[in-house]
Amino acid sequence: MHAQTAATGATKAGVRRMYLALCERDIEAGAAEADTAAQWLRGQLDAAGPTRSTLPQGADAFAAWSVAHHDLVGVQYKQYLGQRKAGAPRRFFSNKAHALYFLKGVAPTKLVDGAWLFGLLKHWEQGAMRPLITTYLEELGNGVPEKNHVVLFQQLIDAHGCAQWQSLPEESFVQGLIQLALAYNADQFLPELIGYNLGYEQLPLHLLITAYELNELGIDPYYFTLHVTVDNADSGHARKAWEALHKLTPQVGDSAAFMRRVEAGYRLNDLSVGTEAVIASFDLHAELVGILGAKSAVGKNMHSDYCKVGGRSLNDWMGDRGQMPGLLAALEAQGWFTRGQAPEDSRFWALIQGDHAQMFGVFSAYEQQVLHDWIATPPHPWAAAVLPRVASHRAQQRAAGAIGGTARRPRDRAERGILRHRFPDDAHARETIDCELRLLEAKLAAAGSKEEAVAMLTALMSPAKHHSAAGLMATRVFSRLFN
Repeated sequence: MHAQTAATGATKAGVRRMYLALCERDIEAGAAEADTAAQWLRGQLDAAGPTRSTLPQGADAFAAWSVAHHDLVGVQYKQYLGQRKAGAPRRFFSNKAHALYFLKGVAPTKLVDGAWLFGLLKHWEQGAMRPLITTYLEELGNGVPEKNHVVLFQQLIDAHGCAQWQSLPEESFVQGLIQLALAYNADQFLPELIGYNLGYEQLPLHLLITAYELNELGIDPYYFTLHVTVDNADSGHARKAWEALHKLTPQVGDSAAFMRRVEAGYRLNDLSVGTEAVIASFDLHAELVGILGAKSAVGKNMHSDYCKVGGRSLNDWMGDRGQMPGLLAALEAQGWFTRGQAPEDSRFWALIQGDHAQMFGVFSAYEQQVLHDWIATPPHPWAAAVLPRVASHRAQQRAAGAIGGTARRPRDRAERGILRHRFPDDAHARETIDCELRLLEAKLAAAGSKEEAVAMLTALMSPAKHHSAAGLMATRVFSRLFN
């Protein structure tokens, strides 16, 4: 779907704060954050506007529409592959730094993947909710870490030094906050939740292109390829989205009013900054200047006056973050690097990496990649950039296997009993168990009913906790009980 920025003050004010609060929310602690998020969500529904979406009218028409959309995306992707084989450049990412910038930019959304469905777990005994709850469990990988979407994305950004996303602009948090607001107010916004789910689970073309180009740049695309398979229109989440709409549309009540609310929720997918907008916002020079500006705030008084660039000490340069473009120009003028040449051949790069790197640890992996690609990019658009060969992620995996390494991939796990241990009935004895997972098993074993056990499990399956060790175990147990 195409994204647009919501033109309301509510979209831009305090979104990050609300998002972070809900990300850390203990669902037993009270409803204040949830109530605030519900009020904010009503404003977003108004911001989405009355314009009719492309959603077909009536639940029965949706299946054919979804399959047609899936087929169209397949045709468009085939055209893209044909263009690439004919020599066309990458459509999305100009370099690896660009791709990592994208990963960081979408982190607030990806790190709450599937959250909008959490509030439905309490209805686990209602058959009509089964497609949506099944979808949530699959977003959580049914408790298997290698398939939990949030775990996978966190590992991806950690591996490339992109985990510092909390200071992104407010609009970067809008889609994540929509998901969290639905998660904690599911009963109030059930039709809107169904509509949002309908839109979110349709396979987008940008997902396929992103996976292809990340792999080309040596970045593990698995998080994205997993979504390609799990969202399919035949048996995946897109299909389950239609099944849920079909089962939950009122047969006696006002179905027309229900569908209007479904469409309003569907249009929530269009709010704020979407994938392609994040990609288009990348400016390599501005990103590097921003990185150096942030370094200047903490490093402006940490250099001796013996280190001078352009006749000025580094402390002088770093005293004003607005001087960073001038510092870069002075470094190049003194021969520390040459734009458009291999960064590894420069004096400056030797300060960052190598046996005698005096600036070791100053730049994160992401920041190093930005600096690397900036140096490698010529300052004039007509000049040819240095394009070193980069082994694709799959080629790296094959090479690792050839030398005895093991490539990380989801692995099948043998089924195990839900509870493996017997514990004493004495509550004090359970408190002495020092392993959190064994303590959870003990409490589940002592639960007086299935309902009590399920309530204990669902509390650990919230957006804030499901990717923790206890949350993953709770998901595995819940999945066995549910299925």
